[in-house]
Amino acid sequence: MAEKNDKTGAMQVDIDLVRQLAAVLDDTNLTEIEVEDGDRKVRVARTVQAAPAILQAPMAAPVAAPAAAAPVAAAAAAEAAPVAALNAVKSPMVGTVYLAPNPEAANFVSVGQAVKAGDTLLIIEAMKVMNPIHATSAGTVKAILVDNGQPVEFDQPLVVVE
Repeated sequence: MAEKNDKTGAMQVDIDLVRQLAAVLDDTNLTEIEVEDGDRKVRVARTVQAAPAILQAPMAAPVAAPAAAAPVAAAAAAEAAPVAALNAVKSPMVGTVYLAPNPEAANFVSVGQAVKAGDTLLIIEAMKVMNPIHATSAGTVKAILVDNGQPVEFDQPLVVVE
C-alpha cells in the first residue's frame, strides 16, 4: 500500500501492489480498481478508448447469457459494425441497458421497426435511475448492438437507426 514517510512527508508507493492491481485490470477487463486498508488507499485506473462494436461483442460474455447466443450476437455486431460508426445512437453514460420497460414487457424497438425522433429505444440504469435513450432522428432500426442487461460504457454504440 501507499504510506507516508514520517521524515519527509513524501508518499512511499508499493510498486509490487500497483503492478498486481494493474494485472487484475488486464485479467478482468476492468477500467479501475481501488484498495483501502485503514487510512491508506491505492487506486489504479486506465483510460479505455472506445472500441469498434465488433470488438465489444465478446466483452458481453461475462453477463449471464446463453452460450449459443454469443456467436449470433457477435455475427450481428460484425455485420453492423461499419454502419454503426456512422448512424449509431451512442450511450451518454455508463450503466446497464434494458431493452424493455420491465421484464414482462415487449422491447421498446426491434430490428426493422420504424421510429420517430424522440421515440424511446431503450433505457440505461445508472445509479438506480432509469434513463430513457431516445432516437435522435426518424428512420428504421437497422441493428441493436447490445443485449438486455448488458453493462455499457460511455459513447458505446447502442442502436443503429437509418
